[in-house]
Amino acid sequence: DMKTDLNLLLECLKYQMDCPLSQKEALITIHSICQQNSAASEYLRDMGGLLFISDLAKSSVHCMVREAALFTLGIIIESNVYCQQTLCTSALFEDLILFLIKKDSGVNLKRMSVYVILVLVSNNKNGQTYVRDTGCISLLLQLFRTTLSTSEKDLSEGNADPCYQLWSSVCSTLCACVNNPQNEDNQNICCSVFPYAKEWLESCTEPEIVRPICSFLGLTVANNSYVQKYFVSIGGLDALAKVLLELMHDSCLSHSSTKLAVVVTKTLDACIANNSAVAVVLAKYHTVSELLKLLSNETLDTGEKVSIILTIGHCTEVCEANQCELLQNNGLPLMIQVLTESQDEELIKAATFVLQNCKQMTEQLSLKLCDDTLNVNNAEELDVQVRKRCLQDYWKKAKEILHRINAIEKEHDEGRVQGGIFVDESSVANSEALKSHEVNPAAPNMLIERRHKEVSCPQLIPKLTAQVLAPLVNSAPQKNETVNMVDAASARQGGQVNVPWSVNELQTNRHIINEKTACVKK
Repeated sequence: DMKTDLNLLLECLKYQMDCPLSQKEALITIHSICQQNSAASEYLRDMGGLLFISDLAKSSVHCMVREAALFTLGIIIESNVYCQQTLCTSALFEDLILFLIKKDSGVNLKRMSVYVILVLVSNNKNGQTYVRDTGCISLLLQLFRTTLSTSEKDLSEGNADPCYQLWSSVCSTLCACVNNPQNEDNQNICCSVFPYAKEWLESCTEPEIVRPICSFLGLTVANNSYVQKYFVSIGGLDALAKVLLELMHDSCLSHSSTKLAVVVTKTLDACIANNSAVAVVLAKYHTVSELLKLLSNETLDTGEKVSIILTIGHCTEVCEANQCELLQNNGLPLMIQVLTESQDEELIKAATFVLQNCKQMTEQLSLKLCDDTLNVNNAEELDVQVRKRCLQDYWKKAKEILHRINAIEKEHDEGRVQGGIFVDESSVANSEALKSHEVNPAAPNMLIERRHKEVSCPQLIPKLTAQVLAPLVNSAPQKNETVNMVDAASARQGGQVNVPWSVNELQTNRHIINEKTACVKK
């Protein structure tokens, strides 16, 4: 029955050349049969009907017939890949260019022509090549720039506006020219209209404009570092960030604003995915914190959450400002929650990507902290070295005192019977202990307090004191140096520093040597 109907309809087209209305109705019936019916489209091609309709679109003098013929061709090409291959020729692209540049071509005829170009290049590398070689892509870019004016835009009628429909179709066709498969040559050509796209984003946040532009931008910059850098250089990334900021502040995020914010997020991700260093531009707009707010929206599906988390990952991959913003806005616990609660594999991978960035971030911040404190540590180390030198001088003087004390004690030990001086038998042991302490001068808390018993001959005390104090007074450090030495030793010991002294707690004539021993005690 399908084949019979197609045969009758094709005959009607051939023999109703003077009746455009009948031809239009026959064409509408043909596309309704072939729509989503690959077998019917292939049969129509085999019986020659495909080429006949193509010729009819070029030769008919009736605008309604040309429009219907082009629309039917698009339906047939879209439903069957063999029909696409048959009609994908430079000749057809040149015919379509004529429809687009003729002054008498109406907006609807141009829209049908753009639709045929769309289905010819979709998932078709040969079609992408033809659209570039014939110059058709340049004409599409011109339509993108001129069909709608940013100063005279009127979207009050929404999608019903014919000019808007043409412009939207042009955006979709440009997307097909650069993507699936990715075509870098066409991407490099299409980036010439980025300034116009940026102008649209800066002047309008309506979904009818933002959504097609974001789709076009996202596919044009995808996996193309050259185009990404160019888009950033003209301020395109700034424009996208501002749009996202405005959408996030739009009446506590209506449902439509939420969905549009996700579209903008995907476009942002495409712009920085292959060049994460440019994500530093987003730091001044606090994009990471806005993305975290968007992620907390309960109306998002799993795919949208994956897109948002991946964007956060690329923002924080190498940019320290974005990394810190992630931590400051509790992004880390949120990623851990997603990782532990989600069962979706893609969502888990995205959260793991962000957490890996957090790990690297922590290591980098730790190293940076060490670098930042290096100068302070160097200053502290220098101060410690100065204090150590003061302590070394201190212990040198103490050693000299000890040697003089030992010499005087030995001298009086030899004549203690005649002089009646009784020396504590433990003085030798104490001297040895003090000598052993000299090995580690950094431990002043191990100074041994030496005690002597009563001295029975007070007349020898002034002589002993003078002999011990004389060299110390003559070679003692200056006042400031003495204070430094005491402070350094006190910081280590936590208490008062005692200079080693062998004559302590003298029972008699204390008032005679009190003034002289004060210097030594300091």
